[in-house]
Amino acid sequence: MSIFPKISLRPEVENYLKESFVNKEIVTALGKQEAERKFETLLKHLSHPPSFTTVRVNTHLASVQHVKNLLLDELQKQFNGLSVPILQHPDLQDVLLIPVIGPRKNIKKQQCEAIVGAQCGNAVLRGAHVYAPGIVSASKFMKAGDVISVYSDIKGKCKKGAREFDGTKVFLGNGISELSRKEIFNGLPELKGMGIRMTEPVYLSPSFDNVLPRYLFLQNLPSALVTHVLNPQPGEKILDLCAAPGGKTTHIAALMHDQGEVIALDKIFSKVEKIKQNALLLGLNSIRAFCFDGTKAVKLDMVEDTEGEPPFLPESFDRILLDAPCSGMGQRPNMACTWSLKELASYQPLQRKLFTAAVQLLKPEGVLVYSTCTIMLAENEEQVAWALTKFPCLQLQPQMKGRLQNSLGNIHTQNIYLKEMGSFPLTSMG
Repeated sequence: MSIFPKISLRPEVENYLKESFVNKEIVTALGKQEAERKFETLLKHLSHPPSFTTVRVNTHLASVQHVKNLLLDELQKQFNGLSVPILQHPDLQDVLLIPVIGPRKNIKKQQCEAIVGAQCGNAVLRGAHVYAPGIVSASKFMKAGDVISVYSDIKGKCKKGAREFDGTKVFLGNGISELSRKEIFNGLPELKGMGIRMTEPVYLSPSFDNVLPRYLFLQNLPSALVTHVLNPQPGEKILDLCAAPGGKTTHIAALMHDQGEVIALDKIFSKVEKIKQNALLLGLNSIRAFCFDGTKAVKLDMVEDTEGEPPFLPESFDRILLDAPCSGMGQRPNMACTWSLKELASYQPLQRKLFTAAVQLLKPEGVLVYSTCTIMLAENEEQVAWALTKFPCLQLQPQMKGRLQNSLGNIHTQNIYLKEMGSFPLTSMG
């Protein structure tokens, strides 16, 4: 059910997307009216959260059933006894799904208001509370303990510290303020604690802040699917070329039963440290993370590689995951994107450099999975078409088969663009 406006885009961006998704082939197959209806539905879905919160069980440390029982107890506490089902995905056996309750339309709006930034607002729609840095504006007399209506400034127009805001804002629900307005905007070093505890969110989703952290990893369903498409096997040497924050890296290691070697690269040091922290927390020892630019990961001279550190000799890896940096135009919810078409299109050259490095590092008969979190055809289908032409050694493989494809379609009746996390498995024919 749509209660928010469709995602707000620059006209040039919306026109570009429309040309991509309402193209000649689609119009011929569906008719112009139906093609346009589906496109508008896509834009509306992007501004709303998915129908399920998905978490991946760390099967390296515990069974799915054991973690499911622990999570049931946790949700009972969070929802004050409200019965919320936990579903095990029928094909991705390590994935649990919790239905999102909402939208709830009978929530009474309060006179006292707080405005949060768009990113903070998106997190609230996925079950988060409001932390102090995300609060942009608050009513003049707001004090700790007040019941507050929380709104998202989806276009970024509200001034920090404003007492009221009449611009475009979207109601997210009610909560209880943990701080006064004076404490939030006192000019001292920025607060980092909780600012508003959400008690009546429009979309009721569980909070996973420090919930079973060794056993669960909060992860979108398409993200969990990508690693299953890669299908890592015990004893293999696998490269995660753009690995931060490590969700897919740790999933790879878990599916391999922590047997083999998983190399994780990212060029930002703090993100690499996060990968290492996640690996340690989840008890995974097969992961080695390095701060290194993936575009330079190929060792150009053929001197023997004795250190096992980047750069690597060509044909070093059995499987490679290239979860490429992208425009993020498939992330949900996202109520507004202010980027220009030029900015959205800027990722393609980097993706191709990474693709080139990945192909060189892949063993003959190896598997390369290319994935993104965007709906942009220029970053998905066009990139794969380019790679198949550029590298004749590659062969495109089906990303899902049979019942897996059908079950994902059923689960995502409200998340029609599973393809938004485009994943494309390719094999090297040598």
